[in-house]
Amino acid sequence: MAEQVLRVFAAMASLALALHGCASVSTQPAPLAFDIPAGWSVPESSAMTGTSSLTQWWLRFDDPLLASLEAEAMQANTSVQSAEAALREARAQRDVSAGALLPSVGSSATAQRSTAGGKSLGSSFRIGLDASWELDIFGANRDALDASEAVVQASKASLGDVQVSIAAEVALSYLALRGAQAHLAIAEDNLATQLETLQITGWRVQAGLATSLDYEQARASTEQTRALLPALRTNAEQARHGLAVLTGKPPASLSTMLAAAGPIPRAPAGLAMSFPAETLRQRPDVRAAEYQVTAASARVAQADAARAPSFRIGGTLGLASLTLGALTSGSSVLSALLANVTMPVFEGGALLAQVRAQQAALEQAQLAYQAAVLTALKEVEDALVALQGDRERLAHLQLAAEAAGNASLLARQRYSGGLVDFQTVLDTQRTQLTTQESVANATIDLGADHVRLYKALGGGWRPDVDDATLAPAADASGKART
Repeated sequence: MAEQVLRVFAAMASLALALHGCASVSTQPAPLAFDIPAGWSVPESSAMTGTSSLTQWWLRFDDPLLASLEAEAMQANTSVQSAEAALREARAQRDVSAGALLPSVGSSATAQRSTAGGKSLGSSFRIGLDASWELDIFGANRDALDASEAVVQASKASLGDVQVSIAAEVALSYLALRGAQAHLAIAEDNLATQLETLQITGWRVQAGLATSLDYEQARASTEQTRALLPALRTNAEQARHGLAVLTGKPPASLSTMLAAAGPIPRAPAGLAMSFPAETLRQRPDVRAAEYQVTAASARVAQADAARAPSFRIGGTLGLASLTLGALTSGSSVLSALLANVTMPVFEGGALLAQVRAQQAALEQAQLAYQAAVLTALKEVEDALVALQGDRERLAHLQLAAEAAGNASLLARQRYSGGLVDFQTVLDTQRTQLTTQESVANATIDLGADHVRLYKALGGGWRPDVDDATLAPAADASGKART
């Protein structure tokens, strides 16, 4: 009997294969070709040091507190934790797809008692095992598993993209905090100088060597500078709040830890760079887009395989008896074998339309991948140009600030001796304040340029590890935490 079932099954399978072979469609993805430059356009970036130092690029700023904040953010940031949960979900869905390739076995037990007209007709008992297996002849289940695996890798890369973004946000917020503290220190220093000038002007007015106009101008300039302090303190406190939230803490939890002022972090002159092709492999968003292309290609194949026949083999093995104690009797063994072939004959073109829909989705994924590549190249080039320009700007502003400081000192000395008028003192003090603030801004911009460059290069994650999170982060001393 089993041989007859299998013989009929084989005949039906041969017919179904022949029919499907006449209607198959091409599922090969279109080739992806990009003209990747051999190097970056900025000349100084030709000295490459490879991608290994990009994983924890913030250590290049040599700021233990920044390193500590980055480590905490990688572990406790809510966006990172959400991306990790999404990765676990993708892995579970992959396991679901993998289960479809294996036979399924179930067990059952039934007890039945029948009556008719108030009279008992007897009882029956049954226990058994049911098994079924869908033969993946056309690879639909395998294609589904391939798509799920690609989604897992894309989710892993998306986690890396979140880590890269959070690392950059922490560094930029830390720069904003140190910048606000630097501006506050500059304003306080200039306020002290202006208060000294105001006192000298008051003495000169009392001595008849200056007018009340000079004194009121000095007082107005002093109060303008004093008015800057509350806003700068607010900026610093808001930056502390932002850093606390990025590290998964309540906003005010880092206020004491970050209360003390510190210098604006500056990265060394030598850049940790990678070649354009290496950058595209390092950047998680590019990798995620690439895996999405792979997943879309597998879904096209899966949709095409859904138009093919499906083959299933099932069987039942059990024990049945009229009494519970007789279930172990060999005479109560029941067995059945079932072979099934199904093939869609007419479904209004829905299955073929599904193939076309997946092919269109594949084309979208390919275009998204191309856009990710072009965006990656643009962001690196933009960061390099900005870095070069801000270095030159900072060098000139530092010279200007030095000259403005000397001019302000000379003006105050000469004003005390009655050699220049008070307007000259005011002008030099304003210029000194403006240039010092410009130097602070340029220093912040230069640090932010480094952060954006390392983000554009894909720094801040480990693309070749199997763990859902980064390897143990470095503590303030730069050593790995356990």
